[in-house]
Amino acid sequence: MRRTTMLIAAAGAFAMGLAAVEARAGDVAAGEARYRVNCVNCHGKTGKGMASFPAIKGRDAGYLASRLTTYRAKEKIGPNSAIMMSLTSELSDEDIANLAAYIASAFP
Repeated sequence: MRRTTMLIAAAGAFAMGLAAVEARAGDVAAGEARYRVNCVNCHGKTGKGMASFPAIKGRDAGYLASRLTTYRAKEKIGPNSAIMMSLTSELSDEDIANLAAYIASAFP
């Protein structure tokens, strides 16, 4: 049983790594343009968050892409899920990759 659990964990880590690689392949300039339109009002100019909106500074591209994809799939994550679901509903995979690449590189 322990070995199975370790294999599942390793497979999950591998999949997250692949998501990170895909997200980093995004167009940083396109991600910046999208961020300035859709994200800056809540997450701020430096990604530190504002009021009840969380900081995204220091998050890697894989994590960011995963979260954006989860919101787009209409899955609740936290108290601001409804807002994020509406903002991500029209994002393409490319838009998500671009945003993740920009945020990860601009706010390390």
